[in-house]
Amino acid sequence: MTGSQRRLVYKRVISWSPFTKQDRRASSSTTPPRSISPGKKSSSNAPPPSEYKEIFPPWRRDALPSAARSSSSIRNNNFPLRINDVPDPLFRKGLISFTTDYRACTNPSSTYTPMGISISEVAALGNFPDYAELSGVPLPAPYSEFRVESALPRPYRPLRWAYHQTMSLTKMESDWWLEMEQDFVENIKKRKELFAKHGKSVLDHLPGSELACKELMEMALQFLCARYPHYFSLSHSQKKGHVFHNGILKSETVVGDMHPLRVLLDNVPEDFAVMLRNPDDGCYYLRAGVLCSSLGWNLGTKLGMQLKEIHSPIPDYKEKMEFSMDRYFAKLPTARPIQRGSWGLEVDKPLFMPPGDPHEAYRDFQLPPSDLPISRIHLRVDWQTLRRLPLSGAIVFNFKALFTPVEEFREEPHIPHLLRHILRNGPAHIMKYKSTWHVEHVVLPALDDWAKEQEEKGMVEEGWEVGTLEESPFYPGWERRWRDRQGFQALDNAKVGTGEVELPSGFGVVE
Repeated sequence: MTGSQRRLVYKRVISWSPFTKQDRRASSSTTPPRSISPGKKSSSNAPPPSEYKEIFPPWRRDALPSAARSSSSIRNNNFPLRINDVPDPLFRKGLISFTTDYRACTNPSSTYTPMGISISEVAALGNFPDYAELSGVPLPAPYSEFRVESALPRPYRPLRWAYHQTMSLTKMESDWWLEMEQDFVENIKKRKELFAKHGKSVLDHLPGSELACKELMEMALQFLCARYPHYFSLSHSQKKGHVFHNGILKSETVVGDMHPLRVLLDNVPEDFAVMLRNPDDGCYYLRAGVLCSSLGWNLGTKLGMQLKEIHSPIPDYKEKMEFSMDRYFAKLPTARPIQRGSWGLEVDKPLFMPPGDPHEAYRDFQLPPSDLPISRIHLRVDWQTLRRLPLSGAIVFNFKALFTPVEEFREEPHIPHLLRHILRNGPAHIMKYKSTWHVEHVVLPALDDWAKEQEEKGMVEEGWEVGTLEESPFYPGWERRWRDRQGFQALDNAKVGTGEVELPSGFGVVE
């Protein structure tokens, strides 16, 4: 997609308006272990907190002029832009405090976010600024083939061998940051019911997170409008301000009438966790989120925690991953979001399982096979992305829980071989933590049968040496099968990554 085409898409996404101050109304296998991703094997000797205190995220002040030109504020000659970088002493002296609402700053022209951007500049950019320009991550290409009634998530199978705790990060495919599927309406309904029942255990925010929550919400809505323009749009009026039009739900959301996380809850079936840098120690803390898909924990049990505290239950985290994760968070640029996946095996489809939930008892025993047909067992994949926001400097972790009947693996080359090998030979302490024992007595015999069948059919070479697939996190031939099941025209004997054919817009390959 050319730059001029993207600019045309962007104009369709949003009509600009000046900034206005708005009032807001105010275990066993668990998911930060399948959560804010495990880290790269490294030294366990983390640097002292004072060292992180001196590390700030990479700035993108050079993107302000072009972003400002898209804003109505600049047309009103009301943009207090400082073209040069902010002098270091001035920046450090004016760094916004951890718990301050940016809208309440008494001296906004000399108060700065960790990104070196003053609160006056944030205000002058207005609502819904050009986040593609500010972040360096392009808007997605329009997904014209998408039809919600038949849409399936891509078949993520993040299975690896050798199996050990690594970050397993790849560059985020910018077209697939927020992925919609045919259960969109039902998922939004479930999430709203969870919030009505559990309140702050699934949606909450602490002081100081206001800018990050607004920024995240605006970026998400811009993405939806650019990616699915036939379903989503934004409008602006003098009376209502910005209104988000959701064609799938047939609803309109007046953006300024509710907290940004409520806007996301009502329109985006995705979980978000907002991590903010504490200037006192340079470390990142969970300060806001909407989390409806956690297993064995909930937002209320983690809110306010430092990154290492959130991950303390993960095997090997302190010894192998704490240092690299803290360092990664400290230095992550806005233009380099990443993606990864984690997985587990579940009876039925548990979406939200707080501590003590009755469904947790399934993990304590093995049901007789007569009471646990293979049709009840699902692979749960939490497909995750991690990115830094360009104005607040917050890091947002988001994930979607996807459930696949394990019966589908019968038609997926290599997946039965790979999964059974992990279940039988994975490191004992990691497999105990992952808690797959309760279904292995049913799953493993089925995987053995399917693996043999795939070899007999020639789908897998006999004696194949188990290893991470080149197509990971997918499997060989996934595109054709995935597209055919949605009614798309099959790819013409294409082999992804061979250069033999150019894939349709929006179908990227994990790098």
